[in-house]
Amino acid sequence: MPPTVPAPETLHTAVAPCPLGDVRVAVSPAGLRAVSLGTTEDAWRADLCRRFPRAALADGQRTHRAWADAVAALIEAPGRDFALPLDIRGTAFQQRVWAVLRTIPPGQTLGYGEVARRLGAPRATRAVAQACGANPLAVVIPCHRVIASDGRLTGYRWGLEHKRALLQREGVPPPA
Repeated sequence: MPPTVPAPETLHTAVAPCPLGDVRVAVSPAGLRAVSLGTTEDAWRADLCRRFPRAALADGQRTHRAWADAVAALIEAPGRDFALPLDIRGTAFQQRVWAVLRTIPPGQTLGYGEVARRLGAPRATRAVAQACGANPLAVVIPCHRVIASDGRLTGYRWGLEHKRALLQREGVPPPA
């Protein structure tokens, strides 16, 4: 019997302005699937096509603009609850890392090593960094709150300028 191939899904995309440029979202039938900061429409669509090659992209501006607005509101007020359903897909390890990241309160940071220790895998610092880089949901999964052990800002999928701006909005002093 041939292997079962999953049916294509539709991702509805929407955009909203925010203090850091546009925030773009992709919503699957199960929930928020991807969030991006400051990307152009063309770059966003190319990224979605690369990451979700079997997905059909549909304009969801009328139906899903509120989802983009909710992410923009999270940037405006980082401590607010985010109640929309999430469609977070990743490896078991990535899921564990992302769960820890969601416990970091606004205005606080953790080092990659500390995240690894909280996972019970103190030698997995590099794997934690890779999971942060694979985070599909900017701001909603706050990987911007993870920094180098010496306090430096390192790697951020949506650019260090966005990471710095998000942390400053949360009251985190800039690194020395």
